[in-house]
Amino acid sequence: MLEVINNFLSGKVLIVLIIGLGSYFTICSRFVQLRHFFHMFSVFRRSLKSSAGQITSFQALMLSLAGRVGAGNISGVGIAVTLGGPGAVFWMWVTALIGMSSSFIECSLGQLYKRTDAKGAYHGGPAYYIQHGLQKRWLGMVMAFLLLVTFGFAFNGLQAHAVTHSLNNAFSLDTTYTGFTLAVLLGLVFIGGLKRIAWIADLLVPLKTVAYISVTIYVIVLQFDHVPTMMATIVKSAFGLDQAFSGLVGSTIIIGVKRGVFANEAGLGSVPNVAAVASVQHPINQGLIQAFSVFLDTFVICTCTALLILLSGFYTPGFEGDGIALTQNSLAAVVGEWGRMFVSVALALFVFTSIIYNYYLGESNLCFLVGNNHKILISYRGIVLALIFWGSIENLSTVFAFADITMTIVAFVNLFALAFLFKIAVRILNDYDNQRAAGIKTPMFDSSQFPDLDLDRNAWPAYTVKPDVTASLQLHAQT
Repeated sequence: MLEVINNFLSGKVLIVLIIGLGSYFTICSRFVQLRHFFHMFSVFRRSLKSSAGQITSFQALMLSLAGRVGAGNISGVGIAVTLGGPGAVFWMWVTALIGMSSSFIECSLGQLYKRTDAKGAYHGGPAYYIQHGLQKRWLGMVMAFLLLVTFGFAFNGLQAHAVTHSLNNAFSLDTTYTGFTLAVLLGLVFIGGLKRIAWIADLLVPLKTVAYISVTIYVIVLQFDHVPTMMATIVKSAFGLDQAFSGLVGSTIIIGVKRGVFANEAGLGSVPNVAAVASVQHPINQGLIQAFSVFLDTFVICTCTALLILLSGFYTPGFEGDGIALTQNSLAAVVGEWGRMFVSVALALFVFTSIIYNYYLGESNLCFLVGNNHKILISYRGIVLALIFWGSIENLSTVFAFADITMTIVAFVNLFALAFLFKIAVRILNDYDNQRAAGIKTPMFDSSQFPDLDLDRNAWPAYTVKPDVTASLQLHAQT
């Protein structure tokens, strides 16, 4: 019954909403993800600079990639190709292109409505922009509770199950021991709070991403003469023009869009929790960084997995098996048996960082509900670690079905908020664009220009604009 409900909500209703609203955001923002695409790279370079006492924009990016770049980039792509054929990859690209605008909007709003705690640290996310943007505290609490249950509890147990059983298949390691080891290592990370979590993500995310991309590119280079043909096959089969996959065109679109949505998480309400903690000079900076994150997740990493599978010679239409097995066998077909072990290790790293990301989402929303209560926070950590160990040794498929439904409800609430707050997002985007058009290379957000918004003036203070900057803005307004 849970599976039927989940398939209807996430497979039909949610997909239509995400694609529909994403298209609306794209058009009404004048294709912000394309207009600012190359500018994203300069914003990314600036994000590497440190922020004294705060999480940097780059660390927030790494933490968000810890969640985006997970098992879905390995098994999810494999499932998409298995069920929808090569054309599913094309629809994953389309979904990501649209999703870049949704991620931009929700992460910019997450930054705009962030709050400063007693220690000067930032907190934000959908619960915060629902309370302070829509002025609906009760709905923000519902959102925070659902995010806590879905990511903080359920998904962590499921991720633990995936990594311990993958290691058991590859190296015959007992799931009890690997589960216990995983729980201990994660406990050491959790105790250090957000800064240690960000530091670990800062270390592991580039490592796992570069290693995985390097190996897949190696396979692609070995088969490089077949790449143009395979890219053509992806596009043709997306529209049913390739005879071998013409019968899959209906499922190709549905599967490609669905896997694309759940791979990059754009619009689902999870990533804004992480995007809000960064110290930036304008909310739009983090919106652009997170749109860039969607690009990296789907256009780079998911495409690498897809080409690895399609160029290996292992995949044939009608393949029966799970996504992990398809990716493992595809790599092994080219590089030998060590390819299976590499995929298992890569999956372990992907899942480890995803659990860290999920834990932080839960902690952030717990703080929204009860404040910085140390005893409750300690209890939360204990429950999460217990669920990680339990999930390592038990099959939690029922919990997974329930978590899928709660995540879908989270997405519905978030999309509702984004639709009503979109005009505010456009206002701050225009502020950013006007400053850049006036020749200001690093736009600054002046909260005094938005007196009608319920902002934390400690997080976004008013600032005195230099005379030359004022003159530039006035000149731009006149022209």
